[in-house]
Amino acid sequence: MTPPPATASGTSVNRPATAFPLLAVVALIAVWGRSLPAAVEVVVVILLAGSVLAAVHHAEVVAHRVGEPFGSLILAVAVTVIEVGLIITLMVSGGPGTASLARDTVFAAVMITCNGIVGLSLLVATARQRVTSFNAEGTGAALATVLTLAALSLVLPTFTTGTPGPEFTGAQLAFAAVASLVLYALFVVVQSVRHRDYFLPVDDGTTQRNHKPVPPSADAGTVDDEHAAAPSTRTTLFSLGLLVAALVAVVGLAKVESKTIENAVTGAGLPHAVVGVVIALLILLPETIAAVRNARRRRVQISLNLALGSAMASIGLTIPAIAIASIWLDGPLMLGLGPTQLVLLTLTAGVGVLTVMPGRATVLQGAVHLSVCAAFLFLATNP
Repeated sequence: MTPPPATASGTSVNRPATAFPLLAVVALIAVWGRSLPAAVEVVVVILLAGSVLAAVHHAEVVAHRVGEPFGSLILAVAVTVIEVGLIITLMVSGGPGTASLARDTVFAAVMITCNGIVGLSLLVATARQRVTSFNAEGTGAALATVLTLAALSLVLPTFTTGTPGPEFTGAQLAFAAVASLVLYALFVVVQSVRHRDYFLPVDDGTTQRNHKPVPPSADAGTVDDEHAAAPSTRTTLFSLGLLVAALVAVVGLAKVESKTIENAVTGAGLPHAVVGVVIALLILLPETIAAVRNARRRRVQISLNLALGSAMASIGLTIPAIAIASIWLDGPLMLGLGPTQLVLLTLTAGVGVLTVMPGRATVLQGAVHLSVCAAFLFLATNP
């Protein structure tokens, strides 16, 4: 859903992106708390998918107005709002497997962003040029923060002894929540204020060696998009309002479809952890689309900002929110990863460090990350 060209007044019109959030909100009000026939559920799914795509469009409009790296933060936070809303609503509804739903969803988000989105972005970026460049300082700092947050929130509960099972005690959970929030807030300050230049795109057409630079005319359509006039304040506020409506619609309609998803997973004989994977795939669709678009425009740094920023927000904001919600939620909160998940996280850390260190990547790095993501998805359905 590419943003249309700006008019002379600085406004832009995308009717599907305007209609879907509004129709989805109306549908949410109409179907909430009701048993739905199959035909209506199909309509709900269409509106849900349309709202996700609309959220991408409106987040990009707002991001274009505020510029980078603030634009990447907007979509990352928007995705996290969806994630937290889905997890809490599903945990409130109860049912088997909800004790580990937060862990399954957050871990799935980390694996999909750090391997799936990163790998896909590198693959798309290197499809037209042999080597793609990015800022190793900023990307390395983001990856280090993601890995630290993952270790504090998802690895330590497996080895602590304060309570039986892969759980934190109340004090340990509070520490992990505060530490996650502080690290995320500090990263936002570093990314957007103190070291903003570390997270801006680099000119890989002139800095790469041992290959021919990509001519500016290779993707003229994306160049025009990059230099399009920023939207007006009125258009930005309009898109911001529709972005909020789209997020509310996505969370609400996903809650409406949650029982159908759980029944489908159970009926197929799949592990309940697949529910967390489905949630992560749904909420990360906007990030994936935006990252691939930027990779096609030879702005792989923004793609990496989106991927790692989303992983960071998924842990740094979700864990504190779940920690607060656990005060009112019944039952245990299982956050510790199992042996297979620990192996995959360790592999992700090693591959990520080796990819980021040179500040350049080829198609091989993209394929390696995608293979790790594929292994995660396969083992989630076949543990």
